[in-house]
Amino acid sequence: MLSSFPWLTTIGLIPLVGALVVMLLPGRGASRLVALVTSLITLAVAVLATMQFQPGAAEQFQLVERVPWIPQWGVSYALGVDGMALAMILMAAILVPICLLAAWNDVPEGGRREKAYFAWMLVLETMMVGVFASIDVFLFYVFFEAMLLPVYFLIGSYGGAGRTRAAIKFLLFSLAGGLIMLVAVIAVFFVGPRGPEGYLIGNLTNLTMAPMTENLLFLGFFIAFAVKAPMWPVHTWLPEAATEARPATAVLLVGVLDKVGTYGMIRFCLQMFPNASQWATPVIIVLALISILYGAAAAIGSRDMMRLIAYTSVSHFGFIVLGIFALTSVSQAGSILYMVNHGFSTAALFLIAGMLVARGGSKYVGDYGGWQRVTPVLAGSFLVAGLSGLAMPGMGSFVSEFLVMMGTFQRYPVAAVISSVGIILAAVYVLVLYKRVFTGPQPGTMVLEVDGVVSHTDDLEEAHQLESAQGDSGAHAARRRRLDVLDLDGREKLVVAPLIALFLVLGCYPKPVLDVINPAVEKTLQYVGVADPAPAVGAANGSTK
Repeated sequence: MLSSFPWLTTIGLIPLVGALVVMLLPGRGASRLVALVTSLITLAVAVLATMQFQPGAAEQFQLVERVPWIPQWGVSYALGVDGMALAMILMAAILVPICLLAAWNDVPEGGRREKAYFAWMLVLETMMVGVFASIDVFLFYVFFEAMLLPVYFLIGSYGGAGRTRAAIKFLLFSLAGGLIMLVAVIAVFFVGPRGPEGYLIGNLTNLTMAPMTENLLFLGFFIAFAVKAPMWPVHTWLPEAATEARPATAVLLVGVLDKVGTYGMIRFCLQMFPNASQWATPVIIVLALISILYGAAAAIGSRDMMRLIAYTSVSHFGFIVLGIFALTSVSQAGSILYMVNHGFSTAALFLIAGMLVARGGSKYVGDYGGWQRVTPVLAGSFLVAGLSGLAMPGMGSFVSEFLVMMGTFQRYPVAAVISSVGIILAAVYVLVLYKRVFTGPQPGTMVLEVDGVVSHTDDLEEAHQLESAQGDSGAHAARRRRLDVLDLDGREKLVVAPLIALFLVLGCYPKPVLDVINPAVEKTLQYVGVADPAPAVGAANGSTK
């Protein structure tokens, strides 16, 4: 359905114009406010565009815009959304102002450094809208690669001590995957229909090609998306990037950008190469299960909070990919809903952990303990976000994870059972993390361990005397400096509150989102040419139908 107003171009153009205004501001300290207002305007326009969307429409894409770009190559500036793309754009539009508010004090006020920081975040929003709205394969690739630039500078210029290595590793992995996909994109031109709109996704479905050709093209796209997702074993860039990035950058990286990988698997791998998708499914299911279990196990063993949260996302993306390639309507709807819920719950975890690190001065779990006594609101917020991360009933992630597992069980019951181990491991890494960081004696207390007996004291002299008397015979005092910290302030509560509200609402009433994404799922499965397995119904005589 062609739109009379260019809604999608407008949504993408507003933050780009805002970024330019931020860089040209003559004063000091105004860049943060201008960036925040720009992102809120973008969100408002995205909501208005959503109101124009009709979930029951016959067309696959709505709000369509098409303008010839490079007609000799079949490239056009073509934008459009189905329910899945619309959900991704809305998620990005919601998360960007939250991240900007969370990043309020990340960079010292004034100067070009502050302006560039907030301008890059707005540029990144433009790229995210473009990549989800593109319905021309070549245009999608342009946005897919262009996203790397703002992320590289946000990590490399504003991250932690290891930011340079993390930024370069992110860039190299992403470029390698992107170059492989570029070869496939070029090859699509020769196997697809020639014409000024030859790269439109609608013109690249139901193509007739040799099985080997289709398999190779599928792999070209899938490898790039697996790197972006990230899936095991091409995930290793993520823990470093998320650990060294600012929390707000980590949210946009893991909460939104990584969804481009799983989004691309549905939009391009399944729709353009249906036979190859079924051919590769058994291997991809195995890789998804390894991602689930490996990511969870690595999270349990992590001492760095940010790295731990990053590894949980590797596990969560394993669930998403599992649901995509289980090829049932229930599992795919669960996967798309999982992408949305994961964006909000992981955003809460990263941002709240960042608030904790800003107070405690360390990312290491062992440097904390007892913080619920001094920051009860922060501790409670982290607990709720953690419960969402482990898919507690009542949270949005529970609904999506349940749908993924139920839909997977319809076709691959063994894989569904194995994936359930990831749920148990999720409870371990979330609850153990909370216990180590927030429970125990109040920060500042000396924790004494003598011959296996643990006690606590506030008397530093007593601890020193005990250590001196025991020598190497088994006495140990773990010192925690005394802290005089404040709980979440008004700005931080404004950051956390909408995220918690979102995954609580989606946990109690996901129907509006499912109503939007279900038609997209049905069309995808039609392109692949698969139907849901017929349920086995036990008859009175023990037979099945």
